[in-house]
Amino acid sequence: MKILLLGEYSRLHNSLREGLTQLGHQVVIVSTGDGFKGYDADYKITPKVFRSPLLRKLRSLVFWITKIDLERTELGWLFWRLIPKLKGFDHVQLINSDALETHGWLARRILDKIFRQNGSFSLLICGDEPPVVNYSLANNLKYSILTPYLNNKSLKYLFYYTLKYNSATHWDLFRFIIQRARCIITSDLDYEIPMKAQGYPTTFIPNPINTDAIHHINNPVTDKVIVFLGINRNSYYKKGINYFEDALEIVKKTHAHKVEILVTENIPYKEYITLYDKAHILLDQVYAYDQGYNALEAMAKGKVVFTGAETEFTEHYNITAPVNINAVPDAEAIARELIFLIDNPAEISAMGKRARAFIEQHHHYVKVAEQYLDCWLK
Repeated sequence: MKILLLGEYSRLHNSLREGLTQLGHQVVIVSTGDGFKGYDADYKITPKVFRSPLLRKLRSLVFWITKIDLERTELGWLFWRLIPKLKGFDHVQLINSDALETHGWLARRILDKIFRQNGSFSLLICGDEPPVVNYSLANNLKYSILTPYLNNKSLKYLFYYTLKYNSATHWDLFRFIIQRARCIITSDLDYEIPMKAQGYPTTFIPNPINTDAIHHINNPVTDKVIVFLGINRNSYYKKGINYFEDALEIVKKTHAHKVEILVTENIPYKEYITLYDKAHILLDQVYAYDQGYNALEAMAKGKVVFTGAETEFTEHYNITAPVNINAVPDAEAIARELIFLIDNPAEISAMGKRARAFIEQHHHYVKVAEQYLDCWLK
């Protein structure tokens, strides 16, 4: 098959391509690289005009007056120019309903042309989407990435990116896409749960992890336990990073002599993925039920990861011995888990081995690619 993957988040489409390529398929990725993370793409759509120092102020002024983002206009134009090259594919997959990152009306025109000159297509739900955001706003879950906003509406400006998905424009684009999609795929339980609860016919396929490229690192604790926290300022409250920071302050009061803490901020992916190699514990995110990409790749390396591991996750995968730590929005609870591991380093090694085995069993990139193919070809 000849497959076109539109958009990229957290290297999901790149890992999927590696699995599909192993199975003998031809894959092309078009994306913006997901901002500062800089993921690879065959056609990288990079806005330059309205990121220049001269026109950045004009962009801000126009947005302030009209709410029109000229960078999204530029992205739409760049995608439009690429349309003639995006033809003859057997299947097209969007990583998100807003995969083109342009205005809704323009995205519909571009996608209509792409759909007409290719075969079937699917929508992947692996991040913010109108139904997911709508379900979270209704406070139907124990907690979600919108919990900080629901508890404190003054944080609204920090949740602009997520809340925009509940606008009429994004709902129109989402409906336009799902009315034409052969299938809707969810990448983890944080999206599967709300989508299924609202009656959407989804297929749940775990995230693909290239376990041939990401190797288990045998890193026993010989002196201090090394804890890594990578901060993305754009998702600081959505990820619950404040709870991790508070927990680390608690840990330092009693175990400073036993722990080394590494903190980075807004690091490109290729640098980030190696920075935590020497760490034993990685602090990923709060407010999650399942694991996202950062957590899964760290687990593949044999790290103990504080992330989503709620009851829904352990029951779905029939987990009997923990493969990670469920990070809840409670700094003291997180600190207790950290202190236990610091005082019991043998458990760090044991859990790291279980984490690697879990990834190989459920997230192996070739096995996952086969599941995608099965869904697309139904």
